[in-house]
Amino acid sequence: MDFQALNNDQRREAVNSQQRFQALRDAKEAYDAHRGSLTWLQSKGREYLVRSYYDKAGLRRQASLGARSPKTEKMKADFEAKRAAAEDRLKNLRDTMERQAAVNRALGLGRVPLIGARIMRALDGGMLGSGIRILGTNAIYGYEASSGVRLDPGFATTEDIDLDARDGLTLVADDDVSEGSLMKILRRLDTSFERAKQTFRAVNRDGYLVDLIKPMQGPLWKKAPDKIGSDPEDLTAVQIEGLDWLQNAPAFEAVAIDEKGQPVRIVAPDPRVWAAHKLWLSRRADREALKRQRDAAQAKAVGALVANYLTHLPFDAEQLRMLPKEVVDSAARLFAKQDSAARA
Repeated sequence: MDFQALNNDQRREAVNSQQRFQALRDAKEAYDAHRGSLTWLQSKGREYLVRSYYDKAGLRRQASLGARSPKTEKMKADFEAKRAAAEDRLKNLRDTMERQAAVNRALGLGRVPLIGARIMRALDGGMLGSGIRILGTNAIYGYEASSGVRLDPGFATTEDIDLDARDGLTLVADDDVSEGSLMKILRRLDTSFERAKQTFRAVNRDGYLVDLIKPMQGPLWKKAPDKIGSDPEDLTAVQIEGLDWLQNAPAFEAVAIDEKGQPVRIVAPDPRVWAAHKLWLSRRADREALKRQRDAAQAKAVGALVANYLTHLPFDAEQLRMLPKEVVDSAARLFAKQDSAARA
């Protein structure tokens, strides 16, 4: 398995991107904590300090913080000063990130197709990592980013891994996902998204697919939600055998770079479990032959990434106890360290 190692400039700017992106996320969190306003309202001859804000559903809320007094006056002044500082810091870091993106583009660091990156950013407002994880090719971009290498596009035809993820994004939903609407999020990004005949799938005018999948339901008496929200037109997750392994795997978080040089947070299953699951899929007789070949190539590639670069993730049966023993045993060969796994 061949990889392309990042050069010194690329490695330096990849690290800079990750650090600046984290600073931007922290600044956005501080800014969000001071959204809304504090105002004085008259009631029965007295003034009260009221916090006005919009909740996650977009509804305006108000909460009284007490009658006007030196304490509430200071509360209002402190809030406004902190909000102004948070807004200024957020603006400066966004400007910094724009300059960083230009550097990333010049160095050829962009990997994640733009539309997939935009969707993942939209999900990062609360769903990503807390109910939804990324599967498929987009997960590989996260594994690559953490490894400091990229998969060599020059594979032999029989082992072509086809890292072009422009054809779709696959999301796996946990049982506890219950808020928001996936279709609303998609349509805010691209109004051409519509639910397909397969109600687990959305598709836009360019044929880009977003699939919502979930593990097979456990006991028949246990009814698990199959939608993100209450919208009857939202996607309905389709149940897929073997996904409980990915759902129960530790989360793997990485910051990758999209085609425009902007960082994007990816939360995917542990790459060891991901690779073992892909190998298992590649051996299923009921799976299409072309998909089996691609599954096997992807399993081999991610297994090699883990063995040679993500060495803090050893192939350990105890850490992979969410997998059946026969799946662990058959995947062991994927994680054999190679003598020379990278090339410049």
